[in-house]
Amino acid sequence: MSFPDITPDLKAAMPELRGRLLANQSLAELTWFRVGGPAQVLFTPADEDDLAYFLAHLASDVSVYVVGVGSNLIVRDGGIAGVVIRLAPRAFGDAVASGDVVTAGAAALDKRVAEVAASENIGGLEFYFGIPGTIGGALRMNAGANGGETKDVLIEARGVGRDGTKHVFSNADMKFVYRNSGVDPSIIFTSARFRGEIRDTDAIRARMAEVQTHRETAQPIREKTGGSTFKNPPGHSAWKLVDAAGCRGLRVGGAQVSQMHCNFLINNGDATAHDIETLGETVRERVKANSGIELHWEIKRIGIPG
Repeated sequence: MSFPDITPDLKAAMPELRGRLLANQSLAELTWFRVGGPAQVLFTPADEDDLAYFLAHLASDVSVYVVGVGSNLIVRDGGIAGVVIRLAPRAFGDAVASGDVVTAGAAALDKRVAEVAASENIGGLEFYFGIPGTIGGALRMNAGANGGETKDVLIEARGVGRDGTKHVFSNADMKFVYRNSGVDPSIIFTSARFRGEIRDTDAIRARMAEVQTHRETAQPIREKTGGSTFKNPPGHSAWKLVDAAGCRGLRVGGAQVSQMHCNFLINNGDATAHDIETLGETVRERVKANSGIELHWEIKRIGIPG
């Protein structure tokens, strides 16, 4: 399907815009699942000022969504009406260290932040080495793995509101909870500062190697997947509940519950977004029937059903 092209109107309303606007741009190649319909408009801002200018001049009734590297995302088959904003690594992907602090753009890969920290003997950020996303997503989701979470290391985050206003959020302002933050969902994070601890280089590298080994041996990282599908309920592991409900290897169309790690859904090559989401909902129903526990999605799902 395709949407009405509103890019000429946007350009007319924003003569000083420096970023790129694309109409009816496919989003499938921007997600790890490789599924989904188009964005009515895909906007790639030139920098934080350009993003603020765009939002300040965008009509308030136009929906706005943000995507990173698409590692924790299902875009539904009908696509997304409104504007999808993608922060490109060229403008938002820097990561630098000074003392025990790492400053990173929202498009910086979590893994790169861990690498930059390690290069300057900064420990405490090794857990990011095992998270296949960007800092923007880590801020929104309080991303964590291998015993560490974003809330443990964040000093402050910068972001832009729906009206184009720039904001700075302290760690307390973020209102972190398990796999989420309490910041207004319309805020688009642009950068963050993290504090680690100066540690022995060999110890930092050894910990990163442990994280990488865990990923390679326990997770289907070479498949078309979206990472962990469901949040761990209090006192339980989501994968154990899925396994106990008999869902390991379960299929819907071209989508399958991973045989290696059954909290991962995979696209076997011809899955639709509908297949993947239906599979996830089927797993949730079976887990609820088997254990009485309701699983909640960790993967973000956006757009119009096909």
